[in-house]
Amino acid sequence: MAQGILPFKYEKEKTNTEITALAGLPAYLDLAQVAGLSKSIQKHLRVRKETQGWNDVQTVVSLVLLNLAGGECMDDLRYLEGDDGFCKVLRRVELHGLSRKERRDQERRWRKERRRTVPSPSAGFRYLEAFHDSEQEKFRQSGKAFIPASNLYLQGFPKVNGDMADFMQSRNPQKIATLDMDAVLVETNKADALYCYKHFKSYQPLNTWWAEQGMILNSEFRDGNVPAGYEQLRVFKEAIALLPEGVEKVRLRSDTAGYQHDLLRYCENGENRRFGKIEFAISCDVTPEFKRAVAEVSEEEWQPIYKEIKGKREKTEQEWAEVCFVPNAIGHSKRGLEYRYIAIREQMSEQLSLPGIPVQLKLPFQTLNMHQLDYKIFGTVTNMDWNGEDLIHWQHERCGKSEEAHSIMKNDLAGGKLPSGNFGANAAWWWIMILALNLNEAMKRLVLGKSWVSKRLKAIRFALINLAGRVNDRSRGLIIRLGKNHPSFDWLVNIRARIAMLVPEPSG
Repeated sequence: MAQGILPFKYEKEKTNTEITALAGLPAYLDLAQVAGLSKSIQKHLRVRKETQGWNDVQTVVSLVLLNLAGGECMDDLRYLEGDDGFCKVLRRVELHGLSRKERRDQERRWRKERRRTVPSPSAGFRYLEAFHDSEQEKFRQSGKAFIPASNLYLQGFPKVNGDMADFMQSRNPQKIATLDMDAVLVETNKADALYCYKHFKSYQPLNTWWAEQGMILNSEFRDGNVPAGYEQLRVFKEAIALLPEGVEKVRLRSDTAGYQHDLLRYCENGENRRFGKIEFAISCDVTPEFKRAVAEVSEEEWQPIYKEIKGKREKTEQEWAEVCFVPNAIGHSKRGLEYRYIAIREQMSEQLSLPGIPVQLKLPFQTLNMHQLDYKIFGTVTNMDWNGEDLIHWQHERCGKSEEAHSIMKNDLAGGKLPSGNFGANAAWWWIMILALNLNEAMKRLVLGKSWVSKRLKAIRFALINLAGRVNDRSRGLIIRLGKNHPSFDWLVNIRARIAMLVPEPSG
């Protein structure tokens, strides 16, 4: 029977030809080596240090590579294992720089001859389960927000990611750290998952994005029923503790989840010993009291908001004004701090109704009638003295890159498909995805160059990672051969040269 309609067919090679469909992925191994990722994993995780079988570095690096290659679940490890050429490169990389004793120690981890290059899906699942603490499940109470404490192994991931932040800072120094805090909903069908405020089962990690470095600085994995602002001050403190040397100033941006007076007070009072006063711009709740204060603003005080379109500054439909407002939560206290409140209004267009369909009564934003006109109303609280329009544009940048990172986590990487019914195992999977995201960000910013910083993984996989090549032995090294006229060859050679330039000079 013919295989198909057109004049071609598929056949298996009769021998192992060591062809790879991932000829560009070893460049990420180069970068991971320079960044010290394997050493950091070995130092901080220590799940499989003394036992036989797959060690921490082999398992975590395999799952990082799985994310970069486009895999989205543990079963996709089969495709990495089935790529003979890439497996040959990965095995050679594992032994690079090891002494004879260290190589023998590696061999002794296997009771029988090692047959695989990357862990099997079942071995990967068993590894992730080590990060789950079943004792924490006893502390759950129905209907109450609860964040299980990380066990000793899971506590290692923020430290590994902190080392990644140190590497980024050492090669791309930044004096300011603008931190965007935001939660992301990860929908799931796991039986033990809890319902989020949008009424579907999910988990809801709270992420801290470092805008200047384009990386996730910290993340706390959470159940779907945990509000985004729950214990946000604690998470913020943990995030800024991971900032590397050289950072002199911290700024915070958040949506209304961050509108918590303990967090605002901490920033305004300069309670952080290292950074002192922390500037912030946070969306505030549009309460009835806030609306009344906005209604008292005279028409003359409202100023237009502009945006730049093709180099020209054009007026938008929004306006802003300073608002004299003291919230009830701090108004009764003599020690209460006064912040600057800014209101944004946008005139609503008249709602049209279709025949037989009533006009929508419940809107996803607060409204206010001013001078017989209906407006959408938004608010921002800040302790910064910037021009109001500049401050609004700066805060809105949070909605761009940090929320784009959430899309990358769930769609471009494997964060959108959690592997287990156990909380700790999913938290470890989430952290491994973050390591892959940050390694790719380091590749874009430190190696590929400015034109690639805004590119999604789809473009990078097409041009760099998913390349066909043949792996050949040559003397004591390996050669990965691309097609004679492939446009990515010169680029790959240049990429490796740039990575080599990131190697720190020997001290002393």
